[in-house]
Amino acid sequence: MKELFDFILRFGNLNQQQIDFIASKALEIDLPKDEYFSEAGKIARQVGFIVDGILRVCYYNNEGQEITKYFIEENNLVVDLESFDNQICSSTYVQAITDAKMIVFSRKDWQELLQTIVGWDAIVHKIISRALIQKVERRSPLVSEDATTRYLKFLEIYPSVVNRIPLSYIASYLGVTQSSLSRIRKNIR
Repeated sequence: MKELFDFILRFGNLNQQQIDFIASKALEIDLPKDEYFSEAGKIARQVGFIVDGILRVCYYNNEGQEITKYFIEENNLVVDLESFDNQICSSTYVQAITDAKMIVFSRKDWQELLQTIVGWDAIVHKIISRALIQKVERRSPLVSEDATTRYLKFLEIYPSVVNRIPLSYIASYLGVTQSSLSRIRKNIR
């Protein structure tokens, strides 16, 4: 739970009573590798914080190919915000690609935090803004670069992730085949 509050307190101040209230709403879970935190075609029902592990956000394109949009590692919130806030079906999957330890909040409890804690909405807004900026910063350099440059940027962006996840997910994220990625890795060693 300490990791969660260290993270939250970077975005605003809370008193001990507020911290205790948040903790009372939090549930610690283990999400096994390959399990889904949320799924396409279903409404996202919880907000999570990753204590340990890596999740990925992915979808299937028109040809049925699985495309990895991005990875979410430790000390980050996880939620399909559009689905969660608007109670609509998600278009993406959020999947554990390693065993993950998480702290989760149900929609009901999250709403209660928003309604009860003065300033909680401002903290959440700052966290969401940071996540959106990160997402753009992580994707933008990958759009116009060649495959080798995209892989080198990936190593910069996700230094703690590369040796913990399957190459197939990295290849999908970079928009290359697994054999191309293997060649690229061999050439830069």
